[in-house]
Amino acid sequence: MKQCYFCSQNVKNIDYKDTETLKRFVSGQAKIISRIHTNICSKHQRLLSQSIKRSRFMALLPFINR
Repeated sequence: MKQCYFCSQNVKNIDYKDTETLKRFVSGQAKIISRIHTNICSKHQRLLSQSIKRSRFMALLPFINR
């Protein structure tokens, strides 16, 4: 089984300003991809979804793609 991306990179906090990393875990329709498909542990999935939502609110990531 593959290891979590953030655990292998030894990341403690996921920064909402790092949009290049966050875009990897967002689908083409701007939905957050589930942890089953991304192979992320539940701890980092919670941090990831929180930072994606924060980034959307700060207008760094779109809510929807048109």
